[in-house]
Amino acid sequence: MSRAIPPDWMRQEERSHLGVLRFMVWISLRLGRPIGRLVLRFIALYYVVFSPKARRTGRVYLRRALGREPTWADAYRHVMHFSSTVHDRVYLLNDRFDLFDIELVGHEAVQAALARQPGALLYGAHMGSFEVLRAMAHGHAHEPVAMLMYEDNARKINAILHAINPQAHQDVIPLGHPDSMLKARDRLDAGSLVGLLADRSLAHDSTAECRFLGEPAPFPIGPWRMAAMLRRPVFFMAGLYLGGNRYRLHFEPLADFSTVERGERDAAIAQAMQAYADRLSHYCRRAPFNWFNFFDFWHRT
Repeated sequence: MSRAIPPDWMRQEERSHLGVLRFMVWISLRLGRPIGRLVLRFIALYYVVFSPKARRTGRVYLRRALGREPTWADAYRHVMHFSSTVHDRVYLLNDRFDLFDIELVGHEAVQAALARQPGALLYGAHMGSFEVLRAMAHGHAHEPVAMLMYEDNARKINAILHAINPQAHQDVIPLGHPDSMLKARDRLDAGSLVGLLADRSLAHDSTAECRFLGEPAPFPIGPWRMAAMLRRPVFFMAGLYLGGNRYRLHFEPLADFSTVERGERDAAIAQAMQAYADRLSHYCRRAPFNWFNFFDFWHRT
């Protein structure tokens, strides 16, 4: 266990601009998704050419996920996958779910857990699209979904949501407040699914090393301590982008803290964290261009 240094992803300057985003929203909603996707190809190419640090760290990840030396075409495909999921948020946040083919895998396990007790935790990663979860709640299931995120990230997300659709609403629980845990507990008690991206740490987070894509890497402990305190089942969630208009939402059980006693928590947390890293490794190899990490995740570069 270690106290995390300020992560590289926090120190890297944000390259997106709300003005560009609003321009892309205008094109996408006025001229349609095919035209918007055409413009997106040039934006992705610009990013690949003029972001050498992101390209370099992206190659470190792709080398592990692909099991070979990545090419420039691989780097472009990686960025294009990321750009495509961001672009599709324009439509998902405007409730244009009819434009997408979204398949659910493993949702029955989530429903079974909710039948045993109210509420469950969904731990995702910066992989694919978390926004397609709204489509599931809209068309395939009836469980409300709340998202736990740090306040700075919440402000950025709210600004982006307003740029995309001033009427859009995303249920966000800010982390880092004295009542954050109580708000999450209340949502769970009401039967909500509460989601969190558990693959990045902040400067003040404690981390533990887990085996990930063949080498130890730091993962934040905080999400797992929270799950243990809330005594809820935890599911891995990944909304993989499959190209075109296709997504596949995967749900897999990771751990159930509802029966874990206090003296067993540390061992249960360590086991759950490694299980999370294992499933993330699995999906990174299965869909390598879906994990949007352009930072020095292993602290090796």
